[in-house]
Amino acid sequence: MTSPASPASAPKLCVLKFGSSVLHTADDYARAAHEVYRHTRAGEKVVAVVSALDGETDALFDVGASVGQNSHDAMLARLVRCGELKSAALMGLALQRAGITAAVLDPHEMSLKAEGSSLDANLTGLDKARVLAHFEQADVIVAPGFFGEGADGPVTLGRGGTDLTAVMFAHWLGASRARLIKDVDGVYTDDPAHVPDAHRFDQLDYAEAARVSRGLVQDKAIQAAQSLGVIIEVAALGKAFATRIGPVPPKTGARHRVRPLRVAMLGHGSVGAGVCEHLLAHPGRFQLNPVLVRNALDHARNGQAGLRFTEDLAEALENQPDIVVETIGGTGVARSLSQSVLRDGMHLVTANKAVIALDFDRLHELAADSGRQLRYSAAVGGGAPILETLDRVSQSGAVLSVEGVMNGTCNFILGRLGEGALLADAIAEAQALGFAEADPRGDIDGDDAADKLAIIIRHAFGVSIAPGDIAKESLSDLSAHRMQAAAEQNLVFKQVGHCSASSDGRIEARIELRALEPDHRLALLRNEENGFLVQLPHESLYVQGKGAGRWPTAEAVFADIVDIQRLAGGHLKQPAGLRPQRCAQTARMPGEEIA
Repeated sequence: MTSPASPASAPKLCVLKFGSSVLHTADDYARAAHEVYRHTRAGEKVVAVVSALDGETDALFDVGASVGQNSHDAMLARLVRCGELKSAALMGLALQRAGITAAVLDPHEMSLKAEGSSLDANLTGLDKARVLAHFEQADVIVAPGFFGEGADGPVTLGRGGTDLTAVMFAHWLGASRARLIKDVDGVYTDDPAHVPDAHRFDQLDYAEAARVSRGLVQDKAIQAAQSLGVIIEVAALGKAFATRIGPVPPKTGARHRVRPLRVAMLGHGSVGAGVCEHLLAHPGRFQLNPVLVRNALDHARNGQAGLRFTEDLAEALENQPDIVVETIGGTGVARSLSQSVLRDGMHLVTANKAVIALDFDRLHELAADSGRQLRYSAAVGGGAPILETLDRVSQSGAVLSVEGVMNGTCNFILGRLGEGALLADAIAEAQALGFAEADPRGDIDGDDAADKLAIIIRHAFGVSIAPGDIAKESLSDLSAHRMQAAAEQNLVFKQVGHCSASSDGRIEARIELRALEPDHRLALLRNEENGFLVQLPHESLYVQGKGAGRWPTAEAVFADIVDIQRLAGGHLKQPAGLRPQRCAQTARMPGEEIA
């Protein structure tokens, strides 16, 4: 979550609409969450408007007709709206699992008003202030489309009514556009599923869009957008391009044919397995090599369908993959592999904060020399996009300081200690939930937070500080007497990383156990949540999200993978003259670090 921590300009806002053409089963909400996360980590607030699952509205109409037998339309409207209510709740759950802060609002909670017939009404009003207030605590507002509150109860907006909801939200809330996520990547001259040489439009005026879209976008939504000056984008999941509908002349563009991205996965522990699940959920977009693991037989017996496993590094890197995803961890094998991967012309995505902190300059040099991408969003913050935020704000103004709760494991453990648990019991619970490693000393002693703080310092100030040179305070030094004294004063202990720049350019950095007032924003973080306060010359920003666990970390890793695919446009060519990969010369991997 990114929001102003002090009064500032309104955040950039985007409305995303997910129709039933992309929501077929409950599994599709995770794919929709990826699309939402792409926008939130780019610094946008998102209103996600959702349709019912594919076929559900028709099924509700059918059962209503069967039970009611020509009953009043107003009663049918009450029934068929349930598909959107269910869908909004499922979307909220998917975002929560991914570590994205979201609020799910029903129409009556937004004063979303409508007028007209029960089954074909139009939206007429919204309580803007009431809706925007939720962005103080969330990055995403999820709203059911297709219906609003009429004078005598719920009314629906007609077939395709969720398009209209998205357009009206964009108008009322001042969003930059309404992006309609469909099962096609834009508007075509003909149906591309049946006409292979159909041309795709880069842009369309409103009248031409109504003529050629043939129901792809609801006519009422196009008419409303034209009268209100709202830009509509028609796009597919995960695609950077779209057909823009607005006050522009029609223009056709190239039809995008993207070959699958070849991916090598190194490691299949908690995070690696989560990333693999995301990759497999997008058939046609990714081609997975055998996954490198310590014991291939065990993983084959218990692993995911559709995956092959190997203990042989050369096999994991066969056929020169486009991208290598390292989830091994540690600073042994993973450290040498990270350099070899970039040196040999492959993109690298990693969640390994220790390797990035140690070899920041060298890895970036190798990436630049080979013309490849180095991505490591998951190394700091998990689902809290702190590095992306720092990259944005450091370009426009000096960062004065950054401080935050940056170790979700410690935050969870400190919460349990505050409830009276013993340290050993709190650690065991964190391990059982997948937040803590088998050896938790890196978290407990502050080494993990120091690695993250060193990376933050590079992005905030462009200065190199070795993690070992950052002062650290260990949880094991937190005495029961100190905990009791804080409790008596109603204070909350947090492990806080702090870095700031002095007027002479010196950087102060430390990891400390700090007793905070209960209403402090960092004190409000619960369980595995991370939170960061970024102080700028004239304002401060707050970034929040889940910082530990399989799904928030896997979400950040997957977002890096998709960013590389999007930037490359699918044209991922091997540089000329590449040597055979040196990192494949070792036939087998040492097994001590591989899940």
